[in-house]
Amino acid sequence: MSTQTTPEARAQEWRGRFPTVNYLNADYGIKSWLLTKDHKRIGILYLISVTFFFAIGGAYAAAIRLELLTPLGDLMQSHTYNKVFTHHGIMMVFFFLIPSIPTTLGNFLVPMMIGAKDLAFPRINLLSWYIYMVGGALTFAALLFGGVDTGWTFYVPYSTNFSNTYVTLAGLGIFINGFSSILTGLNFIVTVHTMRAPGMTWFRLPLFIWSHYATSLVMILGTPVIAITILLLALERVAHVGIFDPALGGDPVLFQHMFWFYSHPAVYIMVLPGMGVISEIVATHTRKPIFGYSFVAFSSLAIAVFGFLVWGHHLFVSSQSVYAGMIFSLISFVVAIPSAVKVFNWTATMYKGSLSYDTPMLYAYAFIGLFTIGGMTGLFLAALGLDIHVHDTYFVVAHFHYVMVGGQVLAFLGGLHNWWPKMTGRMYPEGWARFAALVIFVGFNLTFFPQFLLGYMGMPRRYHAYPPGEPMWQVLHVMSTGGASILGIGLLIPGVYFIWSMRYGRFAPANPWPATGLEWRTPSPPPTENFAVTPVVTWEAYEYRPVEEMEVVGPGAPDAPAGGQHPANRGVETEEQP
Repeated sequence: MSTQTTPEARAQEWRGRFPTVNYLNADYGIKSWLLTKDHKRIGILYLISVTFFFAIGGAYAAAIRLELLTPLGDLMQSHTYNKVFTHHGIMMVFFFLIPSIPTTLGNFLVPMMIGAKDLAFPRINLLSWYIYMVGGALTFAALLFGGVDTGWTFYVPYSTNFSNTYVTLAGLGIFINGFSSILTGLNFIVTVHTMRAPGMTWFRLPLFIWSHYATSLVMILGTPVIAITILLLALERVAHVGIFDPALGGDPVLFQHMFWFYSHPAVYIMVLPGMGVISEIVATHTRKPIFGYSFVAFSSLAIAVFGFLVWGHHLFVSSQSVYAGMIFSLISFVVAIPSAVKVFNWTATMYKGSLSYDTPMLYAYAFIGLFTIGGMTGLFLAALGLDIHVHDTYFVVAHFHYVMVGGQVLAFLGGLHNWWPKMTGRMYPEGWARFAALVIFVGFNLTFFPQFLLGYMGMPRRYHAYPPGEPMWQVLHVMSTGGASILGIGLLIPGVYFIWSMRYGRFAPANPWPATGLEWRTPSPPPTENFAVTPVVTWEAYEYRPVEEMEVVGPGAPDAPAGGQHPANRGVETEEQP
């Protein structure tokens, strides 16, 4: 029996998987994806790309944990280990953590959440993805050709005078990648200012939009600083200009100031979008408006502002004056306040709410707990005396991962589970998803909590060997490596059932949870133009009716009534979708 393999036949087969024409099957072929200007398709392209770089960074992390199983450094030599942890940091920070939520969920959802049909600059949006891929390809090439051994922070003078690895090529890739962040942030800001639907006032915006707006400000203001810093580093390597080299009249501490002026705000580029995701999940899965909506919204802007004022707490042991250290220490404590506002308000929202145990909410519970631990341990590092003791130890490694992995990565997974039915039109297996969330939570804590103890005991970071005479150090490293194995398995499970669901998952209703956002007013998956006519918003953000008045819509339940007139979605006037 012959099988049809023409593009038209494959397109027809793909369309047959969905009851209506949507952004996924409106056009077919690689060219239609590579030249698309649809923000939803670009979000999918970013999702595939950041997942690829996450897998690479995860492989390097596995190599690190295997090396530290034993104290003698018998898996790889020290210079190889230096390259491995450097590659892990570069891949994870610059090519996964920073772009992941804004470029995937942000690209997909920002226009729909404000009632727009696309971003303000669709072509620039596609250009930003190509720039990201070019930067990623150059950096990945540097790793393949021989690697980089400076650490992801590229500290001078080692990265300028002494390292003979591919620092310049990797720096060029990161420099180019910065333009992708700038263009994405610019696109979001212009879109939010100029393309909101009628009635979508600033204080009717979803908190997801507030978080991405604040993130975009940091992207635009901070990314040029790191781009210039990396460019100056490459210039000094190539032309031996005395910028950071003290032998030529330069100042190596200047590099640290310039690097951390961006890189600490970059922490908020990573975590602010995750906070926006958690706000949406908590409101949806507790059936309540976010407690203190305006406080949560303005706390995002406060984090963006204060984030630019705390870089000096990375330089407490780098010849910084005691007085400057005291000021940076104080501001570092102050920046914890807007983050605490979010945590307390999420908790207050859940109080007496209709709590669910759907998979997105499980990730929200985990995020709140782990991010709180990460934030509280950050105050240890903000204290001058304590930081001297735990600086450059595994305490810092644990703190950073509790914020970034326990926070941002879990928020990313929670967001994917929350909006996967909207993105693909298919439901994932809820049982497997809940099991994966549990495995990830257990594996994460088993991986990184022992590292707090290791750091307090004095285990330095970035060492491939440690004294055999410290028996507790090996026990804790074995626990951490075992936890990393569990965490890795937990992260693989969603990849499997997400791919499975795209073909075999049951069709998703338009509003499976149900939620109040405009994105849930479109079919699943949405059409290319998002809305047949521009919606008119006449209701407040997260305006839910009492649970007893709501029709049950969720996993295993029927879809909302025809035309989408679900009680949770009242107050939105649109032309009915086909």
